[in-house]
Amino acid sequence: MTLYLVRHGRPLIEHGVPAHEWELDPARFDDILALRESGRLPRVAAWFSSPEPKAVGTAQLLTEGSVGVVDALRELERDSTDWLDDFDTVVRHGYDVPDAPAYDGWESVATCRERVVPAVRRILELHRDVEVVLVGHGTAWTVTVSALTGAPADFEAWQRLAMPDVIAVDAP
Repeated sequence: MTLYLVRHGRPLIEHGVPAHEWELDPARFDDILALRESGRLPRVAAWFSSPEPKAVGTAQLLTEGSVGVVDALRELERDSTDWLDDFDTVVRHGYDVPDAPAYDGWESVATCRERVVPAVRRILELHRDVEVVLVGHGTAWTVTVSALTGAPADFEAWQRLAMPDVIAVDAP
């Protein structure tokens, strides 16, 4: 069985608003619809999403079926609304030092992993007979791939992820 991890579409960035509250950018809906038509996602699957608006909105554009919302699938919490000019450097630091927050107001990569990975494993356990599509976030999916494959979290793979994008992983 394959697990499909979908990174949400491009958000409408609002400075001063935490990232977990951002909606999708309506001007970029076509990117999500292109993924829907690409053949990269299964026709029949159990669908779940992070509760963040950009993830739920992406899932709603990708499937006409029902989508379960799972709180634990949310992105690494970034309550700070400081705008970072060098976001990638901060994220890399989070992967390099996973037990400490990479920035004030952020949870650690390890904490994100401890929340997301058990939820993913539980969903897979409950849906052994069907493909699973999870719609969420780049950091959450990077640590999930690491946990499922036994490989270190891959910062460069995170950097290459588009919005939206899909990672297909053989489910254990």
